[in-house]
Amino acid sequence: MIGEFVYGIRTLLRGFGTWRRRPGLMALGLLPGLIAALVLLAGLVPLALSLAPISDALTPFADGWIPAWRSAFRAAVGIVIFVAALALASAVFSALALAIGDPFYQRIWRAVEADLGDAPPSDGGGFWMAVGEGLRLVLLGILIAILVLLLGLIPLVGGVLAAVGGVVLSGRMLARELTARAFDARDLTPADRAVLFRGSRARVLGFGVATQLCFLIPGGAVAVMPAAVAGATTLARTMLERTPLPQHTPMQPDPLHPAHPAPPAPPAPGSVSAPLPPPAGSGRV
Repeated sequence: MIGEFVYGIRTLLRGFGTWRRRPGLMALGLLPGLIAALVLLAGLVPLALSLAPISDALTPFADGWIPAWRSAFRAAVGIVIFVAALALASAVFSALALAIGDPFYQRIWRAVEADLGDAPPSDGGGFWMAVGEGLRLVLLGILIAILVLLLGLIPLVGGVLAAVGGVVLSGRMLARELTARAFDARDLTPADRAVLFRGSRARVLGFGVATQLCFLIPGGAVAVMPAAVAGATTLARTMLERTPLPQHTPMQPDPLHPAHPAPPAPPAPGSVSAPLPPPAGSGRV
């Protein structure tokens, strides 16, 4: 399991290797992430500056506590709030970047598929599909943020559980969303995708956690997004190789046992054909 988790991290590193092969294309992939990051910073910076009054407003019951305990508790509440905000921001960033940069990321995905060989003929959806996936990503991000807040309420270990849970859940969500294009292009059903993810849980988690941790670095989300798209394409291919799915192709006729016997070949020119059997009722005994 640990080896598979590490393999997932290495898959993200392979995504960075695409910079060496296709630097111009990867550079274009930075623009959507930069736009999405600027939008999110407009909300995260005021939130970070307002954590103290927000924590005070949410914990009026602590006003009569010993000052040291009150300060420590409210600081922990502020940290949990910001961790939940980061979990939501990660989902919103990915949704915005994927929607804004769909043409750029589609070209990155197609280039990686071509490098790996046997690329699917379909493009895996377009702009409106990316918008729909983005909305779903935001809803999942809200649910994760709520869960992180609830984890943060657990006494003593709440802060640690919230931080770890936020990274793990957000990373898994990112991995699933970033591999969606490769699976859409192959017309995989939700049941097929569930089989693939069950067969590569640790690998998917390693890729997602590594991506999420990079997103938490200031400026990391912008720099990592093109590599994450490239790495997720490789991840999807390795998942398909690791857990092959049954191919739903029409049955081919068996040349040795055909369902309908082929008509006899006409005799060659100049040859004598065998005599035909007499018709039924001809009176011959």
